[in-house]
Amino acid sequence: MNIEVSRRHFMKLTGAGVAGSALSAFGFSEAEAQLAAHVRPFKLTNTKEAHSTCPYCSVSCGMLVYAAPSKTEPGKMEVVHIEGDVDNPVNRGTLCPKGSAAIDFIKAETRVKYPMYRKPGSDKFERVSWDFAMDRIARLMKEDRDTNFVETNSDGVRVNRWPTMALLSGCATSNETGWLTYKLARGLGIVQLENQARI
Repeated sequence: MNIEVSRRHFMKLTGAGVAGSALSAFGFSEAEAQLAAHVRPFKLTNTKEAHSTCPYCSVSCGMLVYAAPSKTEPGKMEVVHIEGDVDNPVNRGTLCPKGSAAIDFIKAETRVKYPMYRKPGSDKFERVSWDFAMDRIARLMKEDRDTNFVETNSDGVRVNRWPTMALLSGCATSNETGWLTYKLARGLGIVQLENQARI
């Protein structure tokens, strides 16, 4: 591959490099950082900050999510900026490419925001309330547990197992929430318990 660089272009690049090195050597590199720190608050004026966790993998990087009043839906807030949380000990302010692009995930037109239910025989999903969704899940779980719960094994030893149900837990929770999830699953007799973080 041949790259043609004119003498004039080469001199411009060299001059820019020398100027940048000189400014840095004279201590002006801090001026850029101070300017960025001064400008940043204006960028986030009228926004509300919320601490969150990246939803993509089991690393659970901390995020700062900023929301501002929506321009299309009066009275509502919309996410306008996401960055790594510098106070989070997991990522110390850094985010991978997927975490950095999480705002695209939030604003995606295909994102499901509400419980959806497809009735028997139907070819489409319909939006339902959270109460309907939670009641249906609880009812189906109870019916399955009542039908398939195993109190004792073939040797007569009490095992209290629910072998037909599995639980997959996410990583974006605290240790306390993870502990409660584990206790709930084991208390119900669920044997197949998995966590995104594998811990």
